[in-house]
Amino acid sequence: MTDADGLKRMIRAGQGAEPADLVIRDVALLDLVTGAVETTDIAIVADRIVGTHGRYEGEHVIDGAGRYAVPGFIDTHLHVESSLVTPFEFDRCVLPHGVTTAICDPHEIANVLGGAGIRYFLDAAERTVMDLRVNLSSCVPATAFETAGAALSIDDLLPFADHPKVIGLAEMMNFPGVLATDPGVLAKLAAFQGRHIDGHAPLLRGMALNGYLAAGIRTDHEATSAAEAREKLAKGMAVLIREGSVSKDLAALAEVLDENSSSFMALCTDDRNPLDIAEEGHLDALIRMLVARGRPLHHVYRAASWSAARIFGLRDRGLVAPGWRADIVLLDDLGECRVSEVIAAGRPVTDALFAARDSVPPVGFGSVKAPEVTAASFAVSGRRGNQETSVIGVKAGLIITSHEKAVLPVENGESKPDLGRDIVKVAVVERHGKNGNIGRGFVTGFGLKRGAIASSVGHDSHNITVIGASDADMAVAVNRLRETGGGFVVGVDGAVVAELALPIAGLMSDLSFDAVRDKLHHLREAAYGLGCTLPEPFLQIAFLPLPVIPHLKITDRGMFDVDAFRLIEE
Repeated sequence: MTDADGLKRMIRAGQGAEPADLVIRDVALLDLVTGAVETTDIAIVADRIVGTHGRYEGEHVIDGAGRYAVPGFIDTHLHVESSLVTPFEFDRCVLPHGVTTAICDPHEIANVLGGAGIRYFLDAAERTVMDLRVNLSSCVPATAFETAGAALSIDDLLPFADHPKVIGLAEMMNFPGVLATDPGVLAKLAAFQGRHIDGHAPLLRGMALNGYLAAGIRTDHEATSAAEAREKLAKGMAVLIREGSVSKDLAALAEVLDENSSSFMALCTDDRNPLDIAEEGHLDALIRMLVARGRPLHHVYRAASWSAARIFGLRDRGLVAPGWRADIVLLDDLGECRVSEVIAAGRPVTDALFAARDSVPPVGFGSVKAPEVTAASFAVSGRRGNQETSVIGVKAGLIITSHEKAVLPVENGESKPDLGRDIVKVAVVERHGKNGNIGRGFVTGFGLKRGAIASSVGHDSHNITVIGASDADMAVAVNRLRETGGGFVVGVDGAVVAELALPIAGLMSDLSFDAVRDKLHHLREAAYGLGCTLPEPFLQIAFLPLPVIPHLKITDRGMFDVDAFRLIEE
């Protein structure tokens, strides 16, 4: 909070009556209103911009000649846990890409640890250099058809509601529960009326969409077609263009972003791992892609900052102008969004700034309590005659799956994979120590020819999900995750050939993001060595047990028909 003396100093510095704390000299400033670019000084006092379009003196001066200034980028929806590192390493990884504000939903860790996971994120958010904001997890668990580590009612969320880092209620994934007026869902929605409520409504259209929006839900990051996005915009819903490690919707939605819509659209990554961040970037990558697709340049930058701030009620940021928060990205090239320097709340982002942060001890060690398994644990009773079996259909770049049918080979009373048709086994092993459930089924689309891949990252209840061409290798991979406390494992011929331990709630590493990135390289190559054809197999596996994304999924209780919203009994 700025007091009267602070305001006096800002006002005087803005008029040039006294030096500013920091001046960016002779920088080309992009005007998000008109698209004009004008060379100017930018004066900053404390965490606030106090002057532009003038000449200023400052105690510290940054030479902006030959560079461009734009507002700091705002990632409007993400899960820090999907970066596979702690909030502090996420801060160090993403802020240099120009992301000065990130709005997270900690429902991954909340599904494992409950309120303790949310508290850890809020404590960390008070200490990160970037402004990490939190929407409170609305769906823990996402449905009643899976076993989670915790369950959060409205009474569990309300103690966090007035925390200064909390914006509102996170993605309401249980859209069937909203439409059916489920009492628990209604209690959460009622408590956050008048505050921001994030949406999550894949493929929801027509009258059902109207009913969903009538609950006061304002945003959606699940649109996967231009037609779907346009309907949601027409009905007052802000559309967040998502481009993550698995869910890649930007190509389909880019045409919707123009001078008419840019104030009602924003950008998000949802789930993006350190390997993709290192190779492609973060929101800077989305900006590059949109500009390359011919989207109006200043409208792209508007969606990445000003529009995002307005949509989420962050009224102090989103412009490089006097009186606004000093979140500024300096670029060597506007069209290619080449970030050269970042100013966060008036502070140049440096290694020393990260080193000066107070830390918070991570939580959730020892959370993987899965039963020990054998090859026999994954046996699937064979169908009689030529009866068809439900098979999950996976395509790269989509978390929406198809509901396929196939007649599978049967040996000794057991249904077997059909590698010639790219059909392998999938199983979900309950890992919270509650019941030892194992859901079993089949999946196509991975290209696996041998071995197995297992993950304790399994949205959103985060049980262990394993796919495999070999029951024995599936057992090796799952049992190794019991030993590491969670993570990713690739196994073949009875041995582990690559792994990444994620001992913090079975979701995050206690290593640096650089170390995680390097291990992911090895894991990806090991998966390709099994014949896997998907670009990002591990996060693709992580979405197989998410029973609120159409059309066919699997939980620890079995195969789940999302359209019918019921478990399949075959």
